Amino acid sequence: MYNNPATFITSAPRLEDCPPESLPEICFAGRSNVGKSSLINGLLNRKKLARTSNVPGKTQQMNYYQIGDACFFVDLPGYGYAKVPIKERNRWGRNIREYLLNRKALKLIVHLVDVRHKPTTLDEDFIFWMASNQMPFCVLLSKADKISKNKVASAKADIKKILAEMNIVVPILAYSSESKQGIKEIQDLLKEFVED
Repeated sequence: MYNNPATFITSAPRLEDCPPESLPEICFAGRSNVGKSSLINGLLNRKKLARTSNVPGKTQQMNYYQIGDACFFVDLPGYGYAKVPIKERNRWGRNIREYLLNRKALKLIVHLVDVRHKPTTLDEDFIFWMASNQMPFCVLLSKADKISKNKVASAKADIKKILAEMNIVVPILAYSSESKQGIKEIQDLLKEFVED
């Protein structure tokens, strides 16, 4: 799957602007600036396919990347403290909810959480919402090269505890886009959902 050519297809502001549901889709969700675009580039071994930025809220639409004839990766707008008007943020939220609830081709939601910080209320609310709607998802702890292995293990345990309290069992993986630590495990996991 990852040897296929990867191409940017379109930016879709709303569900009805998304491409036809011809391939399985994996989407990447999380707070603004958590590293969704960097992960997509890391998984595909590309440097600048997905546009990265230090400015939270740069991704404002659902960005579609086609991976050969295998699947689409969909980079969702981040939630959180993006410097955009609240009306605009609410619109993103509504459009993303519609996409997540109604997109039949969607096989997996990859939920990114920054390993250096405790999950926010928004992170926990999103996890609970996905589970309540019986959506397939995994939790990926980004930027694992920025802290010690002990702290990464502790962060994993924290997430596991939050999930256990909600009676949820999903894969939890830590990785670094920069050092490529954990990328192979994520590639293998995503492949299972695409080829299922």
